[in-house]
This record gives sequence, C-alpha cells and structure tokens, in this order.
Amino acid sequence: MKKINYEEEVMRLKNMSEIERQKREEGYVYVAGVDEAGRGPLAGPVFAACVILPNECEIFGLNDSKKLSEKKREELFDEIINKAVAYSIASVDEKIIDEINILNATYAAMNKAVDDMKIKPDYVLIDGNSIKNMTISHETVVKGDAKSVNIAAASILAKVSRDHYICRIAEEYPEYGFEKHKGYGTKAHIDAILKYGPCPIHRKTFLKKLLKED
Repeated sequence: MKKINYEEEVMRLKNMSEIERQKREEGYVYVAGVDEAGRGPLAGPVFAACVILPNECEIFGLNDSKKLSEKKREELFDEIINKAVAYSIASVDEKIIDEINILNATYAAMNKAVDDMKIKPDYVLIDGNSIKNMTISHETVVKGDAKSVNIAAASILAKVSRDHYICRIAEEYPEYGFEKHKGYGTKAHIDAILKYGPCPIHRKTFLKKLLKED
C-alpha cells in the first residue's frame, strides 16, 4: 500500500476545502456537501448523503468514493460519522424511481438528505450539474466529489450505505449475486435476470430494453 505523505495530504485536503472556506468568508456558517450513489444500477434504491465536516477537518485519504477501495471506504465511513458536525443519509426506492424516473428520484433523495439534517446547513454544495426543489442557498459543482471535502464525505456515506443495503437484500435473492455487482448491469447480473426474471427490487423501467417489454 502506498504510504501517505503527510505534508502532501494536508495540502491536498486544504485545496479540497477551498470552496468551503470561500463560502464561510461570504458569511455562511454551516456549509454542507451532498452526493448520491446508485443512479446507474438496474436494481435497488438511489441513496444520497449530506455532510457538514468541522472547519479544517483532516480525514486522510478522503476522496471521491469511486477512487477508493471498498476497504478504504468502510474505514472512512466510520471516521466521517465520528467527526462530522452533522450528517444524514436518505434513499428513494426502486418503485418511486420507476414512477418519477431516476433523475427526479435522485433530486428527491438529495433534498431528503438535506431536510433530515439535525443541524440545518445554510449553504449546500451539490455534486453534479443540476438540482431541483432545493430551498436552501446552494450551488452545483461538477466533479464536486474531487473538489470539496464535504461532497467527498457525502459520496462515501451514500456509497457505503447503499452497498450495505444491497448486501442485505442479496440474502433474500441469492440467485442474482447482488453482493458482487451491487445491482449494476454486469454480464452475470443480466444473465441472472434473463434466467430468473426480475425480482421485486429491480427497476422495471431500466429493464424494458433488456426484456423487450412495454
């Protein structure tokens, strides 16, 4: 494993905290980050998390969840929860995704994560390029999970929480191998759907082309 250079890591985290510092200089006190996990899978909910880390909080290795190993995400998950000023994790299930589409479901999960915060943020940084129905002052940040410590923390909480949920569901539907692919459209997952048909947690609107159904 690559050894972390202390000075380089402190500087990297400082750079990732710049957007939060700018917002505090503008007068905002509780600057939160929001990110989602699970827009692409064929099954299960979409998750979102909202996090406010303390000013100048140092969590070594904090980064976009997609750039981290599963082991590292698990380690950071506990550290984020222990150090956060406040955090919240929300989800919108596959039935709602089928009703309102995945983009609107993602917006709903993000808004719910913000609404559920015990300490209400007064400014929200949102990963991506769009959001709807956010009533708190906010901005979207493209690739924000690599540019903001709070968004990076939110990405880890959302990803790990969703993975834990899917692994529990895998015990109910062992034939699909959810614990391996987490619901994404791998060959093994698609082969299982074609063999067994969809199960209750599959997103039916995501399977129309695969199953050639209306």
